[in-house]
Amino acid sequence: MTIKRISSGGEFEAKVGYCRAVVAGGFVHVAGTVGAGDDVVAQCKAALETIGAALEKAGASFADAVRVNYYLPDAAEFEPCFPILAETFGANPPAATMIESNLIDPKFRIEIELTALAPAG
Repeated sequence: MTIKRISSGGEFEAKVGYCRAVVAGGFVHVAGTVGAGDDVVAQCKAALETIGAALEKAGASFADAVRVNYYLPDAAEFEPCFPILAETFGANPPAATMIESNLIDPKFRIEIELTALAPAG
């Protein structure tokens, strides 16, 4: 089995020792991803942009997503993200879970982790 590692160059990748995504076993596994911004909506959009770029490097897209996990320090902040998520996944919604938990830094309001089918070949 081959493994392809995809880096986004984020500061935590080098500090912690991980990569943005790993293509292996027929799947694209995207690491938990936070985004810049002043509120949960801006951070959600930024995180999805980073995830989308990783999927593109893997030859996949949000239409290939099969599982997504959302982590938020305040579950009440999840609802403002609903329209962004519905637009992102459109007619191909993945199985999803939202968990209320602390994140690596209090400035982060959402972290998104995603698994997608890898392209055949």
